[in-house]
Amino acid sequence: MATFIATIKFTQQGVKGIDDSTKRAAALKAAAKKLGAKVTNVYWTLGEYDGLLILEAPDDETAMTVLLHLAALGNVHTTTVRAFTAAEMDKIIAKVHVG
Repeated sequence: MATFIATIKFTQQGVKGIDDSTKRAAALKAAAKKLGAKVTNVYWTLGEYDGLLILEAPDDETAMTVLLHLAALGNVHTTTVRAFTAAEMDKIIAKVHVG
């Protein structure tokens, strides 16, 4: 499974409903599971971002589906990157100097 890291910023709607933030995170975990992905961690953070979401998905399309589901609820905006483990990077690096 591929790993995706999404930074989260609350929308005005998300701030108004802050009391349900942890419940919404639990609901996202359940929805992701139904879509074939797994939310491995959710963190609420201080600083530039309000939170961080770690998602594992079998492919980009599944990750995008989960993140669009989250966005459609209107409580947060996300910025997402694909993350690579050391083992994945070793495979990538091995292809860099081909030829």
